[in-house]
Amino acid sequence: MASPEVPKTCKVITAETIAKNLLTEVKETLAKVQGGNPKAPTLVAFLANGDPAAVQYAQWSKKTCEENGFNFDLRTVEKDLLEEEITKANEDDVVDGIIVYYPIFPQNPTHDKYVQETVELAKDVEGMRHKYLYNMYHNIRFLDPPENRKKSILPCTPLAVVKILEYLQIYNPILAAGNRLFGKTITVINRSEVNGRPLAALLANDGATVYSVDITGVQLFTRGQGIKSPRHQVEDKEGWGLKDCLPLSDVVIGGVPVESFKVPTDLIRDGAVCINFSSYRNFDGPAIKEKASIYVPSVGKVTIAILLRNLVRLVANRPAKDDSDKVLIQAKTEAFADD
Repeated sequence: MASPEVPKTCKVITAETIAKNLLTEVKETLAKVQGGNPKAPTLVAFLANGDPAAVQYAQWSKKTCEENGFNFDLRTVEKDLLEEEITKANEDDVVDGIIVYYPIFPQNPTHDKYVQETVELAKDVEGMRHKYLYNMYHNIRFLDPPENRKKSILPCTPLAVVKILEYLQIYNPILAAGNRLFGKTITVINRSEVNGRPLAALLANDGATVYSVDITGVQLFTRGQGIKSPRHQVEDKEGWGLKDCLPLSDVVIGGVPVESFKVPTDLIRDGAVCINFSSYRNFDGPAIKEKASIYVPSVGKVTIAILLRNLVRLVANRPAKDDSDKVLIQAKTEAFADD
């Protein structure tokens, strides 16, 4: 008599499943923010690099926007006209948010950073302006202390991973906000200025011990012993590599934009949670399902949901036309109160 097959313990969670809840929240919050004067927010997207991945992302964004009552305006422009076109969008009251698909100048990242700073702060749906990045790294949640009515914008993909971890209940809701990852060890394999480094900072600012890994080595992001510091600190881990980080990690997050890279499955601890935010699969699918307790193979649709969430936050951050409308002001203040 054959032995009964042992059921697999790994649960695969799709980005679409997580995004549905977020999109419901986005629509409900928009209704609260706009009160009795609803209007479909308009997101303008600039494509100046011809990147197929960016084109696909734009198509997904357009579909999600239109399905959820938002206007999406994709503008394909030449690189040398991009700054002028962004300036026009900054000055157009019809435009509520702006996204630019990078890289535009891959051989000159400083120029891309200049383009990021060209987008008006109040329309930067990606959270890439210096003010937003400064707030994120220094664990400052608001733009207008001490009133604290305007929430700071966070970068879309890092925030998408945070929301995935919340959905998976890796965050401990019993603990105070800002400490809910205390006791968790996380490895992030990517330290780009757009995704990996911001993600490591966000996770450490929420209390986690984070190993940030790239080709130059490993850095440790924490808020100090017993999370005593208000913001994260960074320490170089000389001589460390994946062989040192992965066996310690409750969560492993892969974001290496190379098709050939695979996280070594044998180094991952049994029952770890594994999340892939690269456009390539950083995990060996069949093997990781035998090792992980939860596997999220992509985050793209969650990132788009966060894009709309940020757009609603930009709308909420605008001053009320009539400050006597206390109900609307309170709704704006309480919007997205969790982060």
